[in-house]
Amino acid sequence: MSPAGRHQRRRNNVDQWAGTMLMDLQRNTGTGPDIVSQALASNRLGVSSVVFFGVAGAAPLTVIIGAISTIYAVVGNTAVPLVYLVVAGILSIFTVGFVAMSRHIVNSGAFYSYISHGLGRELGVSAAFVALVSYSLMQIGLFGLFGVVASAVLEAVGLQASWLACALVAWALIAVLGMLWVDLSGKVLGVLLIAEIAVVVIYDLVMVGNPAEGSVSFASLAPSQLLSPEVVAMMMLAIGGFTGFEATVVLSEEAKDPKRTIARATHLCVILAGILCSVSAWAMSVAAGPTQIVADARREETNLVFSLVAPHVPSTLISIGYLLFMTSIFAALLAFHAAVSRYQYALGRERVLPSRWGYAHPRTGAPVVGSITQSALALVVLLAYGALKIDPLVHLFAWLTVIGGLGILILMWAASAAVIAFFVQHSRGENIWRGRIAPIVAFFLLSIILLATVIGLGDLLQVESGSVFHWVFQVGYLICASIGFIWALIMRRTRPDVYAGIGRGADGRNVIDYSALARPHSHSQTNSQNPHEYRDQQLPSIK
Repeated sequence: MSPAGRHQRRRNNVDQWAGTMLMDLQRNTGTGPDIVSQALASNRLGVSSVVFFGVAGAAPLTVIIGAISTIYAVVGNTAVPLVYLVVAGILSIFTVGFVAMSRHIVNSGAFYSYISHGLGRELGVSAAFVALVSYSLMQIGLFGLFGVVASAVLEAVGLQASWLACALVAWALIAVLGMLWVDLSGKVLGVLLIAEIAVVVIYDLVMVGNPAEGSVSFASLAPSQLLSPEVVAMMMLAIGGFTGFEATVVLSEEAKDPKRTIARATHLCVILAGILCSVSAWAMSVAAGPTQIVADARREETNLVFSLVAPHVPSTLISIGYLLFMTSIFAALLAFHAAVSRYQYALGRERVLPSRWGYAHPRTGAPVVGSITQSALALVVLLAYGALKIDPLVHLFAWLTVIGGLGILILMWAASAAVIAFFVQHSRGENIWRGRIAPIVAFFLLSIILLATVIGLGDLLQVESGSVFHWVFQVGYLICASIGFIWALIMRRTRPDVYAGIGRGADGRNVIDYSALARPHSHSQTNSQNPHEYRDQQLPSIK
C-alpha cells in the first residue's frame, strides 16, 4: 500500500472518530457542541441587504477614485478596464463553487468552516487564524484613508481637524453600529451604497459624454493589451478592488433562506463590482484620451476623476462626490467590522477561541465580544499611529489593506481547493460544472495570482530592494496558519469534543453521517455496527 493510501486511511479514521464524537454530543445534549445560550439574529437579511454588505466591502467609489487611478499611474498601461473584467471573470468562476458549498454549509465562519469540511479540521483552524488577521488588517487600514479624506473634506468647508480625530469619530460610530441590529447596518449600507453608485454612474456618463479626442474611443478595450507583461501586476492590484464580496457568506446565519440568498448575493456582488470598475476605468480613458490617461493619472493621482468631470458639472456635484468618497470608506469599514466580529463569534461558539467570544446580544443578535475586541484593537492601532506620527495614507491604509488583501487571497485559494475536495468526497447533488470544473479552474487561476502576489508583495508596498518587508508578511501568515494547525492538534488531543465540532456551526451538524460510511480498512477487528466501539478501539489515546 502506498504512503498516500496509508495517509488517507488515517485521515478517514480521524474523521469518523470526530463524526461519531459529534453525534454522541448531539444525542446527549440535543445541541451539539454549541454551549452558548444566545445566537446571531436569524432571518434578518434579504438578498439586497447581503449585497449591500458585500459591495460596500468592495467600496466601488473608493476603488474607482483611488485604485484605478493608481494602476494607471503606477503600471502605465491602458488595459485597466479589461483587467477588471478578467478579474471579475476569475472571481465569478471561484464564486460558482464557493456558493455551491454555501448551500450545504451555513456557518458565519465562512472560509474557516468550508476549509475544515473540505481539507480537514486542522487546516480549517489554520484558515481561521489567517482570516482573523486579514479582515482585521483590512478594517483597521481603512481608518487611515477615512481620516485623511474626512480631514480634507472638512478643510474644504473651512474646518480644521486632524486625520486621527476624523478616524476616531468613524471608529466610535462603527463601534456602536457593530453592537446593534445587523439589519440596521444593512440599511445604513444600503443608503450609502445607492448614493455612491448613483454618483459613479453620473460621473461615467459625464466622462463618456465629453471625450478628449472628440469621439468616444475604445482603444483601452483592445484585447491585444492583455498580452502585455504588465497584466499580471495589474491583476494583483485589481483583485484588491473586489475584496469584501466574499464576506457575504459570513452573514449566512442571519440571512433569510440562506441557501438561496447567499448564492444570489455573492454572484451579484462580483458582477456589480466588476461592471462598475471596468466601465469607470474605460470612461476615464475616454475623458482623458487613451494617450493621455497615464500622464493625467500620474499628475492628478486620486483627484483624477474629479479633475475630469469638474469642467462639465456644477461644483455641488463635485462636493457630493467628495462626501460620498468619504461615506464609501465608512461603508467598507462597517462591512469589514461585521465580517471580523462574526469570524470571532463562530470560533468562540465552537470554543476554538474562549467561549465568551461566542456570545451574541439577546436583543440585537450582534456578536458582542467579537465586536468589542475588534473595536478595541482598532483603537489601540489608531492611537499608536497618531502618537508615532506615522503616515496614515501609506503605512496605515496602503500597507495594511495590501497585506490584508494577501491574506484574503490566500483564503480564497485554499477555499477553492476545499471546494474541490468537498465535492470529490460527496457530490451533494451539484452538477459537474459547480462541483468539479469551476472549482478546479478557479484554483488554477488563483494559484497564478497568489504566486505573483507573494513574489511581488514588496513591489506592491513600494519598498526598497533588499528590504525585509519583501518577505516578512508572507512569513507572518505562514506563522499564523501554523499556530492554528498546532492549536487544532492540541484540541484533538486534549479536548476531543471541541475538535469534533470544528467548523460544524450552530447546530453542530455534520455534512456527512459518519456512522453510515463504510468502515475504513484496519488490521484490528472492530464491530462495524458500533461506531462508538470503533472509535474507542482505534483511538484510545484521545478517548
